[in-house]
Amino acid sequence: MRSEIKTVDSRTALARVALILAIAAALLLSWFGVRWQLGNMFAELTSVTQPDARQAAEFALGMAPGDPSAQWLMAAKERENFDVESLERAVNMMEEVVRLSPNDFRWWIELGRAYEQAERPDKAELALLRSVELAPEYTFPRWQIGNFYLRQNRTDEAFAELMKTTEKSSVYREQVFSLAWDYFDKDPLRVESLAGSAPDIRASLAMFFAARGAAADALRNWNMLPDDQKAANPQLPKVMAQGVYDRRAFRQAVAFAREAGMDPDAEPEKVTNAGFETFVGSQGEGLFGWRIDRGDSTIDIMPDSGVKRSGGRSLRVAFKGYQKLDLFNPTQLVAVEPGTGYRLAFWVRTENLRSGGPPFIRISNANDDTSIAASQPIEATTADWELRTIEFTTPENCEGIWIAAARGYCGDVCPITGTIWLDDFELTRR
Repeated sequence: MRSEIKTVDSRTALARVALILAIAAALLLSWFGVRWQLGNMFAELTSVTQPDARQAAEFALGMAPGDPSAQWLMAAKERENFDVESLERAVNMMEEVVRLSPNDFRWWIELGRAYEQAERPDKAELALLRSVELAPEYTFPRWQIGNFYLRQNRTDEAFAELMKTTEKSSVYREQVFSLAWDYFDKDPLRVESLAGSAPDIRASLAMFFAARGAAADALRNWNMLPDDQKAANPQLPKVMAQGVYDRRAFRQAVAFAREAGMDPDAEPEKVTNAGFETFVGSQGEGLFGWRIDRGDSTIDIMPDSGVKRSGGRSLRVAFKGYQKLDLFNPTQLVAVEPGTGYRLAFWVRTENLRSGGPPFIRISNANDDTSIAASQPIEATTADWELRTIEFTTPENCEGIWIAAARGYCGDVCPITGTIWLDDFELTRR
């Protein structure tokens, strides 16, 4: 079969006209395409808060009058004026936006905002509901309509929508909890009613309460989690322990610190490692248990297995010309009950202790750092093991006490030398 190639003679007038028209049409289409792209680009890249946003919106509309983004940018600038005429123009523009792009849930949200600002709540609700219909699995539309209902004082409907956002988004979950916390005047039960029973939400709620100092509520929600869910979030107890500790909710902090493995032996109303039989940590290690500051070369604090009152060790505190006015080393924080009488007993041994400002053990309120009681000074001498006791009652604001070595004041320059040993601390109610 023979194929034939036909050619057009461009030398004829008709052919030249047709060619020119085709080129002109192509150029015209390209120009309109470029204009549209430029207008859309300016609208997409311009923030409403930019000083030249209105000029950019006018340029974008001039280049692409049918582009939804350009229409929205101009509508957003009109909404900033707050006068009736500007708000009406903004509403008209947003209505045009949803006409141009009726299936984009974002534009329906913006239309709902414009209607609400123009005091048309009925239309605002319909627009926001349409955004939810278009994107039923997205959290943002439900967040928007939930906040709209809240502004309309429709509390039950508001939190019914907001509760759905907590199921799928940890970001919105925190915001919903914060919103409810403030709206319901820090009522933990009202906040919990939004959480549902899903373990990950319950864990988030425990973290939320811990960060706000609601220690008992944090602990209660944490304990609602099954063991496997707790095991799946090993870092949470550490964060919550530190959070409630920083808020000085020491009784709940003990529970979280045990759960996290930070202080596995800590218990309320009990001196941890009372006989120094296990490791004694440095400052910043753990929350409950003995802490030692090893940053001063004129004092050496170490466990001593050669001298002990019972068990396998005691704690040796060797002074080498220590001159600081206060000591506060070693220390331990113990969680206690407010308004309760206690007796602290401990044993002390001395060797060649010399100073005009002898050491003693002081009890202070960990909630406000005020002194509660103190032992008699440890005499400057050499003596075998001796039992010392301190009886005291915790103030009503006290949930924790510091047990700390201190020293008496004997002038700005008053060195202390010699050694003391401490052992067998015991805290009991009286």
